[in-house]
Amino acid sequence: MKKINIENQKLSLTGSVSLGTGVMIGAGIFVLMGQIAELVGDLFPVTFLIGAVVVGFSSYSYVKFSNAYPSSGGVAKFLTKAYQPGTAAGTLSLLMYVSMVVAESLVAGTFGAYTLRLFPEAYAGYASALGVGLLALAFIVNVMGNKVIGATATVTAIIKVAGIALLAIAGLAIAGFPDITGNFVSKNSQSLPAGLSFIAALALSILAYKGFTTITNQGDDIQDPHRNMGRSIIISILLCTLIYIVLALSVSAGLSIPEIIAAKDYALAEAARPIFGEWGTWLTILLAIVATVSGVIASVFSASRLLGMLSNMKQVPRLKAGRFQNPALIFTVALAMGLTILFDLTRIASIGAIFYLTMDIAIHWGLLRHLREKIDFHPAVPVIAIIMDVAVLGAFIYIKYLTDPFVLGVALAGILLIILAERLFMISHTDSEGKMDMGMDEEEMKGKI
Repeated sequence: MKKINIENQKLSLTGSVSLGTGVMIGAGIFVLMGQIAELVGDLFPVTFLIGAVVVGFSSYSYVKFSNAYPSSGGVAKFLTKAYQPGTAAGTLSLLMYVSMVVAESLVAGTFGAYTLRLFPEAYAGYASALGVGLLALAFIVNVMGNKVIGATATVTAIIKVAGIALLAIAGLAIAGFPDITGNFVSKNSQSLPAGLSFIAALALSILAYKGFTTITNQGDDIQDPHRNMGRSIIISILLCTLIYIVLALSVSAGLSIPEIIAAKDYALAEAARPIFGEWGTWLTILLAIVATVSGVIASVFSASRLLGMLSNMKQVPRLKAGRFQNPALIFTVALAMGLTILFDLTRIASIGAIFYLTMDIAIHWGLLRHLREKIDFHPAVPVIAIIMDVAVLGAFIYIKYLTDPFVLGVALAGILLIILAERLFMISHTDSEGKMDMGMDEEEMKGKI
């Protein structure tokens, strides 16, 4: 009887998909459409379709990892299995952690951008302050415990997913399909090689799907994880693709490309105005607020949990914060606040895309290079995923080199700092025989389940 009760408390496939899509269809979509349109003009709905294809190939590695090693450790667990405990796994896990914190900052900044649409233009400079305030609220909610987080997660996920889907479908039904010519060229891409802007824009569309990686953290909390986790990832990506494309077509039908670019930080709210009128704008802003508030709370929880786990695995120094029981939470929120204050939404998204794609390539390479004998998979799929990721990341870096080299400097400095700090820390607990005390048992050290 006890086993049945425990099993009943686990997530069903439907529940897993609900949580996954709730994370994926988050605040990112509210701000990324304008940034993508700035690069590719009226082709931006197509980038979400092609981006889904790239993510589809990428998800193959995560599905294989999840089926073989279902664990609440998620990506960090996969990296440790692929690269063994040490500098490489620690560095890549920290890249994943930082990309999650960057996502928090992007969501918090989006909250500020949309909330300010309720106030006069004179308050336009307070978006970062509102974002910091939301992060402070997320800190308080996370301190209150998991029950408060869990009680709000399901309700807000249903509201934002259903609301966004309704707006997208209704908008497209009223405004009709837009004309996609591919002729519009934005000022930022006039001097760029033909087609390069489109490939680079895929980095941002991929960022809109990256939430699927959080499904891997469900581990043994999902029923029949070896079977259902992979299904949950695939179904979630398909549902998000459908909603993103319909929503992008709806926005394109409601606004011209110059109008979308001019309102890129709050494009969905502006697109609702000509289709639904003033009430549509208010509804979109309300949905954005719900999505960003719930998204930041959930993201702070996930990121701080990951950092705490890395600390317990001795892949980062043991965190201390006096009598406070969750120092990882303090560090996570403080870092997100710093990013929100220092960078605008375009730069935050760019840094997040670079970090995520770098880590994504490492996941595929780890599967392909180190786990061929332990996991059954078709090598061609991760090879194609690596080629796609490298092409997209290379194009995106080149675009940023031409238009905003500062953001590349920040991303490179961040990666080098993570590598250096991780290497020095690993050296600090390596014995004379070259063995590292990682705080794990022998089975984990050998890479066994």
